[in-house]
Amino acid sequence: MTVGRIITCDADVAEGAAWLAATHPRFADALQATGPLPLRLRADGFDALIGAIISQQVSVASANAMRAKMDAQGLTHEAAIVAAGEDGLRDAGLSRQKIRYALALAQAGVDYAALRDAPDAQVIKTLTAIPGVGSWTAQIYAMFSLGRADVFAEGDLALQEAAKVLFDLPERPKPKALALMAEDWSPWRSVAARALFSYYRVVKQREGIT
Repeated sequence: MTVGRIITCDADVAEGAAWLAATHPRFADALQATGPLPLRLRADGFDALIGAIISQQVSVASANAMRAKMDAQGLTHEAAIVAAGEDGLRDAGLSRQKIRYALALAQAGVDYAALRDAPDAQVIKTLTAIPGVGSWTAQIYAMFSLGRADVFAEGDLALQEAAKVLFDLPERPKPKALALMAEDWSPWRSVAARALFSYYRVVKQREGIT
């Protein structure tokens, strides 16, 4: 198995968007409303995943507060988190569940450099084997930390709601149904996700105005 297309720059996103618009007229409508899509690339590695775990099921403000405490205490890499243990992580504001997940990630021994060259399916399989890293987190990591062009997060509520509005669906599609829809957007499913994320924001802004 080989690694597919990697998104590295705005031109790659624009290429995928042009393909989607030409192949699926509804995406042309979405892109007219959103304008150019964002690149949204960020660093890979342990820091990206521990940030995702901290952010789970809490507000942005709470996640930022926890992250600031961890940074202040030097809890920024695997060895420090393992050394801090449950008590140290609790002092940083992590819940019992987040403590368990943070320690599991720190002790997982993930070869992040090797993931850069691993097929999409292997990336997802490796990451979801770690407690606290679900499919959504692994998919978002593959899309935005590794730049994979053909990954989609069908369990994301914003993507589901955007697809419902854009495609005039009677209800928000379930993850399995959205994944099936997204097969038609290959080999640019990650760009389709960017388009739907952006379109979701447009829809929410319209609702706020009305």
